[in-house]
Amino acid sequence: MKFEELAEFKLDLKSLIKKYRTLQQDLVVVKMVLQILPDERPPFSYRIDNLGLKTCIIKVKKIACKALKGRGVNSGLRLVYAYFPDKNEITFIELYHKNDKPNEDRGRIIANFE
Repeated sequence: MKFEELAEFKLDLKSLIKKYRTLQQDLVVVKMVLQILPDERPPFSYRIDNLGLKTCIIKVKKIACKALKGRGVNSGLRLVYAYFPDKNEITFIELYHKNDKPNEDRGRIIANFE
């Protein structure tokens, strides 16, 4: 599985790493899981529809973050990525904490995958 990151995702990650020191290591675990099960798996992740795109966009709601002790997968971190099964590739689009913003940036998704 090949992993790519949008420039905006890199900025999201950079700012969140300052808050959550273990986030880089936590993303390594997420990548290992995505290599085995890249498609959506309710209740942990689901497909974002109603965007009018052919690309499969998936939002992960349950990411374990060691920096948020005692919360486990209920850390509140959200990851949005595009999955391309034919290329065996995942592109990370957005990473945020649910308290920082209520929903994913659909404008970013459409702008990059239209």
